[in-house]
Amino acid sequence: MRKTRLGLVSLLTVVVAGFIADPVAAQASASSELINGLNGKLLYIAVPITILVEGILIYTVVKFRNNDDPSPTQENRRLEITWTIATAIILLFVGVASYGVLANENITAQDPQIEGAGGEPVVVHAEAYQWGWEMSYPESGNFSTGTEIVIPKDRSVRFQVTSRDVIHGFHVPKLGLKSDAMPGQVNTIQTVAYEEGTYQGYCTEYCGVAHSQMYFTVEVVSQEEYQQWLDEQQSSE
Repeated sequence: MRKTRLGLVSLLTVVVAGFIADPVAAQASASSELINGLNGKLLYIAVPITILVEGILIYTVVKFRNNDDPSPTQENRRLEITWTIATAIILLFVGVASYGVLANENITAQDPQIEGAGGEPVVVHAEAYQWGWEMSYPESGNFSTGTEIVIPKDRSVRFQVTSRDVIHGFHVPKLGLKSDAMPGQVNTIQTVAYEEGTYQGYCTEYCGVAHSQMYFTVEVVSQEEYQQWLDEQQSSE
């Protein structure tokens, strides 16, 4: 029994140490900040439940390990009502927290007429095909950039994701961007990038023999650099 208590105390110490450790590093985008924040909230719920359940399990195993003649469990309505209500409260919390993220304009663009951070959003059309990507800017001169996306920092960007043949997947992990690319359908996701740099994107839906080659890049630059790049692209058309 002493070893069991020591194990539980050690586990609890590790969990508490994880929570009071240094805060999470700055997020690369608004969408990754929201998603990682939701994961953190769910973790605060999951860890205590896990510790409680495992503690009860270990206690039960140790206490009744030598019981060769167990008696049937008696009905306890109060206990059943308690854990039913507790489960409902937890599910309600998860549902509200998840909806708050899913309904945020930095996850899904609800209204194309609403301006985001930094004024009018940059619109990028991402069309997948076997086996590559065609990125274009329909509202900035309607030019194409192949597998390269350039967006400005601290300004809303809307990605219109579609496919010209089979189902693909648009995913940029570090920016918290992910959407299905469906033929004949346009899915819109939105974010605001906070950190300059180059981010790797790829297809997440197996689509054939060259699926693993469907990479693209998202380069986040300053507004001044973006405007210069935009002028260069428009003048070359």
